[in-house]
Amino acid sequence: MKLPVEVVDGLSIVRGIPLSEEPGVGALTLGGYLRDIARLHGPREAAVMWLGDSVERWTYDDLAARAMEVARALMASGVGKGTRVGLLITNRLEFLAGLFGTALAGGVATTISTFFTSAELEVVLQASGCSVLLLERKVLKKDFAEMLAELEPQVASAAPGELASLRFPYLRHLAFVDGDEGFGAIEGWKTFLSRGEEIPVELVDAAADAVAPSDPGVLFFSSGSTGKAKGILSAHRGVCLQLWRWKTWYNIQEPPRSWSANGFFWSGNFAMALGGTLSSGGTLVLQRWFDAEQALQLMEREKVTQLIAWPHQWAQLEAAPNYLTTDLSAMHYVDAATTIARHPTIRTEWRENAHSYGNTETFTLITVFPAGTPEEITLNSYGIPTAGSTIKIVDPLTGETMPIGERGEIAVKGPTLMLGYVGIPLDQSLDDEGFLRTNDGGYVDAAGRLFWEGRLNDIIKTGGANVSPLEIDEVIRQCPGVKVAQTVGVPDELLGELVVTCIVPHEGASLDADTVRNFAKEKLASYKLPRRVLFVAEDDLKTTGSAKIKTEDLRKLASARLAAEAG
Repeated sequence: MKLPVEVVDGLSIVRGIPLSEEPGVGALTLGGYLRDIARLHGPREAAVMWLGDSVERWTYDDLAARAMEVARALMASGVGKGTRVGLLITNRLEFLAGLFGTALAGGVATTISTFFTSAELEVVLQASGCSVLLLERKVLKKDFAEMLAELEPQVASAAPGELASLRFPYLRHLAFVDGDEGFGAIEGWKTFLSRGEEIPVELVDAAADAVAPSDPGVLFFSSGSTGKAKGILSAHRGVCLQLWRWKTWYNIQEPPRSWSANGFFWSGNFAMALGGTLSSGGTLVLQRWFDAEQALQLMEREKVTQLIAWPHQWAQLEAAPNYLTTDLSAMHYVDAATTIARHPTIRTEWRENAHSYGNTETFTLITVFPAGTPEEITLNSYGIPTAGSTIKIVDPLTGETMPIGERGEIAVKGPTLMLGYVGIPLDQSLDDEGFLRTNDGGYVDAAGRLFWEGRLNDIIKTGGANVSPLEIDEVIRQCPGVKVAQTVGVPDELLGELVVTCIVPHEGASLDADTVRNFAKEKLASYKLPRRVLFVAEDDLKTTGSAKIKTEDLRKLASARLAAEAG
């Protein structure tokens, strides 16, 4: 079967179909996207949020109205085309109003992780140059008003709208989204919204119409495994293309009721949850932060049909005390191959679009096979290029394009590629042909499929062979009793690197190294089997804000453990 891609003869260059041939794409600005979904799905329920025993539900018409209300307040606060508006908010209704309200006003929605420490928040506020900050005051044990006052004492002493900070020179307006009581320069929500009462709706409409798909639309900050968070600026077109595409990629047949507690300040969850749900007329079931027991209660109460979660959250859901007693019979969009799909009340044959690859720089996926694609087509690959996109494999040192099937570094370009990193000239981020070098390793086959093998510095070189830790972990995570598995390479005089798998077992599980190795032996070649299996506590796994395990820290921990055992 010929796949819908163009493969350059003999070279590792693969192009997706022309962008003009892609079906199912609507408006390509976020303001236009909001108008489209409101027109298509107006009275349907768009989002629901429970706070304690109270519940608030918004239709698509409500969402459009609330976004307009925010847009008017933002314009009254001086927001214009290109103005950056910070959203320091968990998954709640006000995040949606803030996002789309910023777009209607012509601003750039700047999402800020509620996991950030005070030091990280300072870096992001300075780098982003936000003029307005909409924030949730209290998130778990954090009080962001107090945190901001520690960073800049004027926050506590200045009057609303009168902040003049040398530390944050562009920041002028701050407002709480979760309360009406102010704090120094920070206004309560009703007071902030009242700013827009004199701004005509027609002026907001005109501002939204003046935004072009090529204009900056969102600014996200990556939480990479090393270094400071990087600001990644994306155009409206790239973001909206992905929002429209997720309905197709998920193979949505019935509008889903989608749960996720992962922050919308992460591009993956933003595109997956908002795109897969709102583009198809579904409902977002919002949870401000992840709590497994409460999540299960919410899924049952709201008859959730789709789960969007990271692997470590599956394990926590299964470990919750109410897991087996929760009615999840409404669930459909959960991968049938996951352990949670074996819940006694779930009946599904749906398969997730796991054969995919992307990053924040491409605003999620740049290669993909849609959900349900047969295995004889996917061949355990990471998909084919999206419409308008090109993938090439290059020599990491010379940048020369590799022959087809040869391993190298993945380089990408296309209509969803970022406008650039904040503070870094674009020519320092892209190669001479406009490709982003990803620092990920892999290869493409003659049919145009991408095979991703992980970060170049994570690929293990053992006994002359290259081993992908991703492949090993995918197998070992299926071993009964394994909660978390992460494989790293540890320096070894004989082999170059030793394959070492670090495991967090489920509470009460009876696991030993031989059990794990024997399980993996059935699916992995002998040179890929972990030479050592180490059992660690979950607290030993240092993670980034998006729950990615910091492999370099884990490699050091494993090395120290092995050295101590040898000594």
